Parts: sequence; structure tokens; C-alpha cells
Amino acid sequence: MSAEQVFTNARLVLENEIVSGTLVIRDGKIADIAAGNSRTGEDFEGDYIIPGLVELHTDHLEAHYSPRPGVRWNKTAAIQAHDAQVVTSGITTVFDCLRMGSDEDGGFAHGEMREMADAIQAAARENRLRAEHKIHLRCEVSSADVLDHFMDFAEDPQVGLVSLMDHAPGQRQFQTMEQYVLYYQKKRGLSDEAFAAFVANRQEASARYAAPHRDAIARICAARGITVASHDDATLGHVDEAKTYGVRLAEFPTSFEAAKASHGAGMSVLMGAPNIVRGKSHSGNIAARELAEMGVLDVLSSDYVPLSLLHAPFVLADEVDGISLPQALAMVTATPARTVSLDDRGRLETGLRADLVRVHHEAGVPVARAIWRQGRRVA
Repeated sequence: MSAEQVFTNARLVLENEIVSGTLVIRDGKIADIAAGNSRTGEDFEGDYIIPGLVELHTDHLEAHYSPRPGVRWNKTAAIQAHDAQVVTSGITTVFDCLRMGSDEDGGFAHGEMREMADAIQAAARENRLRAEHKIHLRCEVSSADVLDHFMDFAEDPQVGLVSLMDHAPGQRQFQTMEQYVLYYQKKRGLSDEAFAAFVANRQEASARYAAPHRDAIARICAARGITVASHDDATLGHVDEAKTYGVRLAEFPTSFEAAKASHGAGMSVLMGAPNIVRGKSHSGNIAARELAEMGVLDVLSSDYVPLSLLHAPFVLADEVDGISLPQALAMVTATPARTVSLDDRGRLETGLRADLVRVHHEAGVPVARAIWRQGRRVA
């Protein structure tokens, strides 16, 4: 990596405007941003330069590690495959979701996610990874063993985000049994008797464990300065509860009233980028595009399709009145970075990390032509 790099004839997407000009990298940081072209430097041919994308919620690593029911892939190989796909999608900072807690729906054995986190950190030390990987613990608070899993990470500095989830029937994402029947009984081919027992067990576990586990995990996060996320909030009561836990990120609210209340309370409202690209939720919940039109969508997550994080902002800018490209890209750069207190990235600004993506876009799906992390080209 040279000490200085000059990129010119580029469209620089700043937080509030697009400037045609030149960007200079020095020692891994953005050293200068100027309007107009330079006589020297790499000609970007009018392509965009945007900040590296910041991904807060992706289950994609799990898909590589457990690609089929009962299959466990080599952890390092799964991490490398996941890393390659997120980086080439323009993601330079990724919070890998690790599932805490097991139940009738399955999950991972106690210690398995700790081993995965250790493998991520080992891969980073061995220079196997191109993105910066941090950890997002997805805590199923209605699970009997969630605290045992969570305490494996009690001293881990890579944990930057913790979400509090309850997927029991009658809660959050599954407020109606119609949704739950579709997602669990039909998908798994359960008989009516087996499904009734499954539901009863999940509801009993939620009533017994959810509140004390939510209290304990939120208390530990507050003491360690870890950002807390709520998950699938559906009612104003859920939002009020989130306020008491100091929640900064409202993941996938399932009603418009919960989304508006969360945004109004200063939480960053997160929805899936695939929801934007498809125009609807895969699980029948509210459309993220409608939240964008209402002005209450703050953060996008690739969730289960890494490239959607780059694609969705261009869809919003092209198709939703009142949303500019800088505003849309802030949902995948500046705002997620601020939400988890990563103030050294997410914007094209002098002094910040040179995490950058060169993007070509005329129409349709944008193309990430090159990616830099801290001034080093990684793709």
C-alpha cells in the first residue's frame, strides 16, 4: 500500500451532497476531499465513491456454517466464504450474528458460538479476512439457556451489539397464530398434536424466562457500553419497554405505530434491505419502503442477501420521492456506524478511515468495482 493515493474524476457521495471531484488517501485515512479533477491520480471515470458499508445484522455466516440441517462446515472455511461475499458487496465493517439460546426450534450447542467467535478472531489475526468483523449476539430471551451462552462472551471486546428477541407465539413477530402456523407447523410438517405441544412449550418458556433474561442481559450491556437492540417490536408497550432498557436500535418493527414511536424516541429503526429490493417482507410483515416514505427508516441490513445492502439505497433514491442518494446511503454507512458508536467510519470526511467503495451505477443493480479498507484495496 502506497503512503498516498489519489482518486479523481469521481462522484463523491458525502453525507448531504454529491461532489464531483478528487479524494486523497494518506496512511489509511481520508486526507483531502476537493471539488474538481486532479492532473494526477487514478481516473474513476465518473463512478461514485461511497463510504464502506456498515452491516449490523446478517445471518449469512450461519448459512455458510450450517448450509443444510445437521451439517456443520469447517468454521474457518465458512468465515472466509462469508467474508468474501460481504466484502465484494461493499461491506467493510460487519457485525456477525451469533445465536444465543436453544429451544425446540434448534440452535447451536453451548460453546459452539464461542468457538465460532474464536475462529473469527483467529482468522483476523492470520490476515485471512478483508472486512473488519465484530460480533452481534442475538439473544433468544425466552430460551432457558440463553444466559449460559451469553456469559461465554462476558469479557469479549468484539461484542458491539446485542439484540433481545422473543420468537414465542403471541409475541413480537408472531402476534397472530396464522403467521406462526405457516412458519412452524407447515414448514416443519408438524401434526396438529405435535404443533400444539410445541406452541405450549414455547409460550411457557417465554412467560418464565423472557423478562428476567431481558433484564439481566440489558444490565450487563449497560455496564459494558454495548449497544442494545430490540427486535420485532409490535406495540407501543414494546417501545416503552425498549426505552427502559436504553435500546438504541429497533430491529424489524412489525407495525407502523411501533416504527414511528421508536424513531420518535431517538432509536435507529432498522429494516431489511431485501425488503426494499423486493418491495415487501418475506415473512408478511410491513414494507420497509413505506417506512422510508414516512421518514422513519434509519438503517438497512442485508439480513440474508449481502449484495442487497448496496442495491437497496439505489432503489430508494431512484424510486422514492424525497429520498436522495446521500440520504439513502447514510442508512448503510453513517447512521449504522453512529448507532454502534463507530465514529471513525461511515462518512467521506477528512481524518476518518479510508473505508471506500467504487460504485458504477447507471440503472438497475449497482456494481462495486473496487473496495478499500483503511486505504488498502481488499477487492
